[in-house]
Amino acid sequence: MTHSGRLLSVHTGKVRPLRVGERTLMSAIGKTCVDGPVAVGPLGLAGDEQADLSVHGGLSKAVYALPSEHLAWWQQQRQARGVTLFDEALAPGYLGENLSLQGLSEHEVFIGDILRFDEVTLRVTQPREPCSKFNAVMGYAQAAKDMVQSSRSGFYLTVDVAGLLRAGESFELLPGPRATSIAQALGYKSRKHLS
Repeated sequence: MTHSGRLLSVHTGKVRPLRVGERTLMSAIGKTCVDGPVAVGPLGLAGDEQADLSVHGGLSKAVYALPSEHLAWWQQQRQARGVTLFDEALAPGYLGENLSLQGLSEHEVFIGDILRFDEVTLRVTQPREPCSKFNAVMGYAQAAKDMVQSSRSGFYLTVDVAGLLRAGESFELLPGPRATSIAQALGYKSRKHLS
């Protein structure tokens, strides 16, 4: 069984200072849209940086994908906590995602599944595990907890076949072993922290 979806946009970011409470840390969480084809290699997208390679990047976390449908929910969470008074939608890339995908959820994506694009093949490795930098960008202290408990985390991918990615292209989700979905993996993480 295959499932299809669309790559709405591609994002990269440079490392820059980010204020986290009283401290200033380096982060590349804020990504901006890239026009035209983007080269994807074993360590991710050309022009994309990570500040802390102990938790981001590397072969198993080369690319971070997020279902685009989550952005409206995250905007609502920020408004409910008084973080923003404006109604404009969160821009794709705001949560640090490299790929904004349409047509998938964490309940449908399993660790080991393959996303096959025109040239590039990516394999799902794990859910995103948010940190204090995510809380800082979102503007409220419970954002990381909300990400895990709501299963709106997106997922990391390793690059099986390098090539060029283009916004607007479609992809196929090819099933892997189908043992653990991204949502299930987040549920395990959530229960582990509660016990």
